[in-house]
Amino acid sequence: MSTRGTIAVEEAIITPSTKWLLEETFAILNPGDSSNKALEAHAAKLLDIHDKRLATMDAEGVEYMLLSLTAPGCQGITDPKLAEKTAKEANDWLACQVAKRPERFGGLAALSMHDPEEAAQELERAVKQLGFFGGLVNDYQSIEEGSGREYFDTAKYDPFWKKVEELDVPIYLHPRYVSIKDLQPGSLYGDRPHLQGAAVQFHLDLSYHIYALCSSGVFDRFPGAKIVAGHLGENIPLNLWRASHWYNKPSKKATRPSKEDYNYYFKHNVYITTSGNFFTPGLKLCAETIGIDRCMYSIDTPYEDIEEAQAWWRTVDLDGEAKEEVGRTNAIKLFKLPLEY
Repeated sequence: MSTRGTIAVEEAIITPSTKWLLEETFAILNPGDSSNKALEAHAAKLLDIHDKRLATMDAEGVEYMLLSLTAPGCQGITDPKLAEKTAKEANDWLACQVAKRPERFGGLAALSMHDPEEAAQELERAVKQLGFFGGLVNDYQSIEEGSGREYFDTAKYDPFWKKVEELDVPIYLHPRYVSIKDLQPGSLYGDRPHLQGAAVQFHLDLSYHIYALCSSGVFDRFPGAKIVAGHLGENIPLNLWRASHWYNKPSKKATRPSKEDYNYYFKHNVYITTSGNFFTPGLKLCAETIGIDRCMYSIDTPYEDIEEAQAWWRTVDLDGEAKEEVGRTNAIKLFKLPLEY
């Protein structure tokens, strides 16, 4: 393997104590399948860090991965205390795994987002004590009350974003499946299960949350806070001109919560990755729209194949310097990874 391979920053794992989190997702993906075989096979891929995953990284030229707890993670746990306990245990386990090969792997913290103050404390612990390079949250936090969802664009979450800015680490916004209760007959996805998942639902749901963060004033109050959106920015870059155009109309501008438009925040507070969206024209559009320095390579292991991602990456016809930036340099700079560039 070249010592200057690619760096992938949205790569999923599960821990032995959090395998149970896969059960609801598995039920959504495989309705009517009560066997454990497929679930165990999926869990095995997520548990594997140092065996087949590392061997494939070596064979394909992936130098380094940032690992994070797979969706829905702690965002799928409605009980606050259990979510907090799960996050701490997952982060401790991942830190032990990373310590075995710190030159190949790093960690992003799992976080319960029920209590913004507690989330801030756990992020700080993960960064300062465990050596993690940021955090990852899976869209909204599931809760028992009201809509059953808590989004992170309200003033309630200011203590969290304040800590993010203070620590100067990014927060990765990752999509998730809706819960079983959102799949009842008569519901949006209950009547249209074919729209569930990565092809459609993921980017529709998460892009709403990202638009909300960019228009709520969060980044005015905490201009140093940074977020990362995978899958080529959850399709938002293609819509940035139109979204900003309408957001800047006098009737909107006079009453909007944020000082600037979506385009501004994507150029100052948002980064995007190629995870699971290996589409060269799309990557070029992102680079032209928000800047090559805000674009990073990712795979989405094990939901996407390392081999397929790397085969695509070898065909990407960016010039040498730009390809190096997207493939490794931008990630090293943003996450402050202990790698040379």
